[in-house]
Amino acid sequence: MAARSRTRAAAAVACVVLGLGLIGGAATGSWLTGDSSAAAGGQSSFAAAGDLWHSVPVDQLFPPVVKGEGTGPGGADRVWTRIAVAPDTGCKTAFDPLLRKALAPVGCLRLLRATYTDATRSNVTTVGLMFTKADAEGMGALHTRFEDEGLDRRADLMPHPYPAKGTVADDFGDDQRASWTISVLTDAPVVVYAVSGFADGRTVEEPQPAAAAMKSGATTAPAQAGLGHEAKGLADRIERSLRKTVTAATEKPS
Repeated sequence: MAARSRTRAAAAVACVVLGLGLIGGAATGSWLTGDSSAAAGGQSSFAAAGDLWHSVPVDQLFPPVVKGEGTGPGGADRVWTRIAVAPDTGCKTAFDPLLRKALAPVGCLRLLRATYTDATRSNVTTVGLMFTKADAEGMGALHTRFEDEGLDRRADLMPHPYPAKGTVADDFGDDQRASWTISVLTDAPVVVYAVSGFADGRTVEEPQPAAAAMKSGATTAPAQAGLGHEAKGLADRIERSLRKTVTAATEKPS
């Protein structure tokens, strides 16, 4: 009888340990995939993400070289090289008034930006990380609004580029914006965006959101030049880098 009781107790302990392991694994996995449903792990990751703008080296947030396997048109590989990092700032002059108004509900804590060029040095892309003052509920509400109202597809809500002087992005101004993407994260107080254009400074009369420019059969100038893929591919890789950095910061040694 005593032996049977000990067996049951051992089994119960094993179940508890296994359960805790599964919960911990789910929390880490949810952050890497963007699923913010794991409560304890999600809350820890959310808080950690909000501190990254001043607690990690810039090379971790904006790597000098970013590889995008299969991110180009037709599944072609892409490689982007960082050519400039903007000083970290607030958001007062970084966005057009309408975009600044749309983002206002979450508040702007800090804005980090970097500009990259592709391997051919014919395209340039500015990618930004706006760290907000919002909690998870606030970020969720803004994410829903952007999706429901299509705010990430409106040309009057495009982010500004960062024209790095003395580089191939010297002439990368507002009139040169060709394609863009904006992603409001729900598991981190961060808005990730990217805006792309031609390195030769040509004006783009009809910019196109990345999602539309990447569609099969799209014939606009941004689509034909693969600038939708440039913006979306780079933004996604920077977002992945952000998630990996948070995961490393929240992991505890066993």
